[in-house]
Amino acid sequence: MLTRVSGTTLLTAGYLNRTCSQRQGLSSGFNWGLRRNLTSTTTETHILHCSHLRNAPTIPSKPQLPSRPWLKVSDNALAYRWDTTAPTASQLKYADDFFLRHAPKFLWSAEKFRTMDFGNVPEVAFLGRSNVGKSSLLNALLNRKISHTSSKPGRTRSMNAFSVHDGRLVILDMPGYGKGSRGEWGKEIMKYLMGRKQLRRAFLLIDAGHGIKTSDQQLLGILRQAAVPHQILLSKVDRVLFPTARMPSEPSMERNFSHLRRFMEGMRDIVQPKTGDGPGALGEVLTCSAEKSVEVGKKMGIGGVRWAVLSAGGLESNSLGRKSCSSVVVANEEEEDEEYFGSAMNVPAGFRPRTSPSGHQTSLKLH
Repeated sequence: MLTRVSGTTLLTAGYLNRTCSQRQGLSSGFNWGLRRNLTSTTTETHILHCSHLRNAPTIPSKPQLPSRPWLKVSDNALAYRWDTTAPTASQLKYADDFFLRHAPKFLWSAEKFRTMDFGNVPEVAFLGRSNVGKSSLLNALLNRKISHTSSKPGRTRSMNAFSVHDGRLVILDMPGYGKGSRGEWGKEIMKYLMGRKQLRRAFLLIDAGHGIKTSDQQLLGILRQAAVPHQILLSKVDRVLFPTARMPSEPSMERNFSHLRRFMEGMRDIVQPKTGDGPGALGEVLTCSAEKSVEVGKKMGIGGVRWAVLSAGGLESNSLGRKSCSSVVVANEEEEDEEYFGSAMNVPAGFRPRTSPSGHQTSLKLH
């Protein structure tokens, strides 16, 4: 059994065994004694250099690509902050380790708020228009294909919960609004956002290539009026920085970054408007991509998103990457006193509407 590899003839151990057997005149044509000497874990190969191949030309090595340092985009360069400080390299490493040390687990799926399982750990929810890339982002965030993705809008039809770091944090993937969505989904999502005690922050995804739509601004107004903590994430940022299949030159990359920066700065008055209808979003706009990698195994901006999620859940570390606070435990709604919800309120069990800054209960619908 001969194999030509780079001008060298390979003669495998199996071929040698058969040759020895034939020389010894064995009817079976195979020497089992010789084969037993080759353990199952050994893949030894005898290489015989033939005289007529010794001077064969070698395969030239693959040419090295020119270094392009401007293509290495850091997580902090993909963010615009005015209320927060950028995480250190140690903190970003801590966030990556938190998400990657233990495999995530699917917990439950619920179409209605009243059917949700109770929990006692912090939760964060991801919202956005249909096909904005929520499921793809969660797969990149968790480094697992755990959330179903589809090019067809409305693929996610229920509220899906995933456990992170052996149950210390829960992430929810919400159905999208807009094309392919249903009105009843919005009603149940609003019940969750306004009444879930475990919720620490809602992350609203906006397509970086399309900008904020009217429905996005409507949802931002709802979140402000309901006093729901929320933050903006710009998804698919690779389509802004790398608009074509060709790698951009350094001047092109600088222009693309300048365009992205101006776009993020222009969002400040939108996410924190001076309307007085409630608290605005966190003063931090993050961008990310679930498809583009700037380094091996690292998607653009995902490290910054991981840090933001930990910060929302009170699970962040100090500047040296060491845990700076104890685990956050949320009381179980089943153990709450009945007076907590208000006996006169006609609401599902476990649901307590948040109040606006003026103290009035907020009743909202998402269409």
